[in-house]
Amino acid sequence: MNHTYRHSIIFFFLALITSALYAQTIVVCDNCEVSNLKKAISTAKDFDTIVIKKGTYKAHHIIVDKPLTIIGENYPVIDGELKGEVITIVSDHVTIDGLFIINVGTSYTEDYAAIRVRKSNHFVIQNVVLEHLFFGIYIEKSSYGKVFHNKIIGNAIEEYNSGNGIQLWYSHHIQIEHNYIEHVRDGIYLEFADHCLIKNNVSTKNVRYGLHFMFSNDDVYRDNTFENNGAGVAVMFSKRIKMLNNTFKENWGTAAYGMLLKEINDSEITGNTFEENTIGINIEGTNRMVYKNNNFINNGWAIKVRGACYTNRFTENNFLYNSFDISYNSKVNDNVFDRNYWSNYTGYDLNKNGIGDIPYRPVKLFSYIVNRTP
Repeated sequence: MNHTYRHSIIFFFLALITSALYAQTIVVCDNCEVSNLKKAISTAKDFDTIVIKKGTYKAHHIIVDKPLTIIGENYPVIDGELKGEVITIVSDHVTIDGLFIINVGTSYTEDYAAIRVRKSNHFVIQNVVLEHLFFGIYIEKSSYGKVFHNKIIGNAIEEYNSGNGIQLWYSHHIQIEHNYIEHVRDGIYLEFADHCLIKNNVSTKNVRYGLHFMFSNDDVYRDNTFENNGAGVAVMFSKRIKMLNNTFKENWGTAAYGMLLKEINDSEITGNTFEENTIGINIEGTNRMVYKNNNFINNGWAIKVRGACYTNRFTENNFLYNSFDISYNSKVNDNVFDRNYWSNYTGYDLNKNGIGDIPYRPVKLFSYIVNRTP
């Protein structure tokens, strides 16, 4: 490390410490010196804290352009009056905590959001309630952020005029945890978003998907619940995704499934429960996947393989009381099924080693006919 570079790093950290030491708190309320959030942001210095007292504040197009902590006391309401985007963050090191944001504008040309993070890093959005929204939290070209403990409730009825609950676009290293999302288009949507963690969220009653991945790699989603959505989860054109201990439940409909996998490679699906879905997992063009310790319970089809799926391993899964366990329409098959439990198995185990002596054939003639004639 050269002398000049070391000095510049020391100077940067000294500046950070100095601004933190002299940080002020600005209070916003109806009869305070500062009565609205826009004025508080413009008068604040870097790393100040803004505390918003309980009340209703009508505002939209609020730009946070410096490192600030904005905290709501007893959930003050920020009412966007349906006039467009409400809060846009364009600075690093911003925290939004404890706001109740309503009435985001709807547009067919712009993706208005309750909170947008644009080209910013090291942000935190937590304990926020969003209602009457178009998009909820929209993160674009931003990294190293946390989206924790938020409640996002839309009123979406159709896909074309609704937005997503939490959307990531060209954003990396984002943690999305303990959020509740309902009645939007896609609960959580990732496009070109790598190295993200999606954990302990509930995504339910959404018009399209509970969770939707496109062109995103090296992500983990675990311990989430996807229930009663148009379809549970769609993972498309991605690789090295870990899908662990999630619940996919009651995703019913003519084109519904717990999980859709399309053009996915080198990923792991372990410890998940697929219960009462039209199709548990719908698979197309997926290779070198590991499916292990999953439970498929009371689904129409447990697994539907559409073709172009090679070198996959299905081990130690439980197939319980599904109408059809496996549907398969590919001629070439180098996929391995080993040590799975099938409730429809009627063979015997004479040597009592816990493994049936007669191989189980899960693809039935009736399943084949239904596949050809839905």
